[in-house]
Amino acid sequence: MSDILKTDIRFLKGIGEKRAEGFRKLGISTIGELITFYPRDYEDWSKTVSIKEAPEESASAIKATVVSRPVPIKTRSGKLMYRTCATDGVGMMNITFFNNRFVRDDLKENEEFIFFGKMKENDFGGKEMLSPKYQKADKGEYIHPVYHQNSVINSKAIEKAIRTALDTYGDKIPETLPNEQILKYKLLGIKDALRSIHFPKDENDIKAAKRRLIYEELLILQLGILSHGKTEDEKTDFIIKEDYTKEFFSRLPFELTNAQKRAIKECMSDMKMTSPMRRLLQGDVGSGKTAVAAALMYCVIKNGYQCALMAPTEVLARQHFETFSKFFKDSETQIVLLTGSTTAKNKKLIKEDIASGKAGIVIGTHAVITGDTVFKNCALVITDEQHRFGVNQRAALREKGENPHVLVMSATPIPRTLSLIIYGDLSISVLDEKPKGRQEIKTVLVPSVYHERMYSFIKKEVNEGHQCYIVCPMVEESDDIETDRKSAQEYFELLSKTVFSDIRCSLLHGQMKQKQKDAVMASFKNGETDVLICTVVIEVGIDVPNASVIVIENAECFGLSQLHQLRGRVGRGNEKSYCILVSDAKGEEAKSRFDILCSTNDGFRIAEEDLKLRGPGDFFGSRQSGLPSLKIASLMTDSRILYAAREQAQQILSVDPNLQKDENKELKNKISALFADIS
Repeated sequence: MSDILKTDIRFLKGIGEKRAEGFRKLGISTIGELITFYPRDYEDWSKTVSIKEAPEESASAIKATVVSRPVPIKTRSGKLMYRTCATDGVGMMNITFFNNRFVRDDLKENEEFIFFGKMKENDFGGKEMLSPKYQKADKGEYIHPVYHQNSVINSKAIEKAIRTALDTYGDKIPETLPNEQILKYKLLGIKDALRSIHFPKDENDIKAAKRRLIYEELLILQLGILSHGKTEDEKTDFIIKEDYTKEFFSRLPFELTNAQKRAIKECMSDMKMTSPMRRLLQGDVGSGKTAVAAALMYCVIKNGYQCALMAPTEVLARQHFETFSKFFKDSETQIVLLTGSTTAKNKKLIKEDIASGKAGIVIGTHAVITGDTVFKNCALVITDEQHRFGVNQRAALREKGENPHVLVMSATPIPRTLSLIIYGDLSISVLDEKPKGRQEIKTVLVPSVYHERMYSFIKKEVNEGHQCYIVCPMVEESDDIETDRKSAQEYFELLSKTVFSDIRCSLLHGQMKQKQKDAVMASFKNGETDVLICTVVIEVGIDVPNASVIVIENAECFGLSQLHQLRGRVGRGNEKSYCILVSDAKGEEAKSRFDILCSTNDGFRIAEEDLKLRGPGDFFGSRQSGLPSLKIASLMTDSRILYAAREQAQQILSVDPNLQKDENKELKNKISALFADIS
């Protein structure tokens, strides 16, 4: 990136240290960040209308002459408002301003202005505007950009600063894209695009500028992700020559779905190649990803190699250890568990077994990728809930072997456009069938006044031998937010001593020590606890087929995909299962989310709707480290440009994998800047 664009914003004409601090709060520290701080909207002052024709439902621009200087009027509360009137030669309108003492000096009698705002009819049948924006008519009629602002820097100040920056440095801004791409896709040059996005002459200017800037942003994103992933000349020594999947199938006490068999076939085909497998296994809650992983591990072990599986939490790592121990029962395969809480003595012994090759399958958390964990011949690396790992952690895991095959598993259904962003370097296998016997989960929304009826229903289920989760949004009471939000600690104390005093209740939350959590979960899993009152710590990791009810308190506090994940804790056995969402939220967004969840169990449809409602940055409940934020592109509306950018990124890297050519140097600089804060 040009050094000009790295210039501190405080050196721009008209910006001192105080204003620079206000800009920094908006995420703007340099000239480059300023000129790429794109408008959130536009106000069209270029098409003025008459007072008579001005619509009431939307803002419009009126060119009119001030009839009299604004007169101050004191309101009953003691505040000042200013009134004046203006005419366009045919009609007359009254104008009222609140708490704006500058209008008295700005709006002079017999001077012509453009006023921008909503017209309304007052009590006397006349036309009126309340606190419109305005500027002198001789400044010209043009489209105004509207920016996100704060209490220090308003949109007008941002517009002025950007105009100054483009006037001062515009000619020195380097072109990012190679000329052949600009010609191929008929794109604006970077200088014209930046000028048009901020100060467009018309709608066509805005469209052309957006098209260019969206393409560039998505190209840089795809290049960055692909650069962290597989390159064309990547080779592996771990070619899986013999396929033992049928032998593994014969060991299973159940029939795999066609989707599982298809995914296994796709993975085996990859692992027979000289280049390492890089594949995403994507499936909804309960679709059988673990059985697919076990089949692949079986083949790799039988071919004489090791496997590793990394999970984001100890809870999930331990469950995988138990599950794979069952899959490989009566085989000679040694499976080891390596987590942060493994004792130093056991860690030493386990790592010795890993280094010697004695341990065939290694399951663990981040401890698997620490520097002193050395494998003898790790041919397959599997990561679970991959979206919780950053791109650098993914790379570190790969380095545990000499280009091992990599399978990424995700129980969070992800829309295809988002998959290309997060998993841009991976092929995708989808499990779109549920194993036989899986129950549809009946989901209902109830207000908090239904608690007594809900408690009776839970008691009925418990009396029939089933178990129940009650999920709360908080661990303990907080003074910072509304008191009606349930805390797990408080709710446990209340229910276990009153309505559920004759039922075995347990408490589980993330602040408990690992040994406590393990004991509570083991108790619930073994049927020694009837009702588990908990936080979202159970979102992944607990598989209790006997649990038939999950209650989610203050459901409006959770994202749509997270609610779907929580719902997946039940319906894992043969019994009819229920998800009860408790919420008094009245907002349209909450209603939309609950309607979707109650109407479908299809995780992929839910994911699409969640992406629409919340955007990619917040798709997983918090902005996760592997996903850079997008300034102008939208994954919902710009998918065609995304696919073109991905194709172009692959072509660029096939010819210039390290982006060393002069024409690609600016792209490389922008990739470094975009991924600088990604862990």
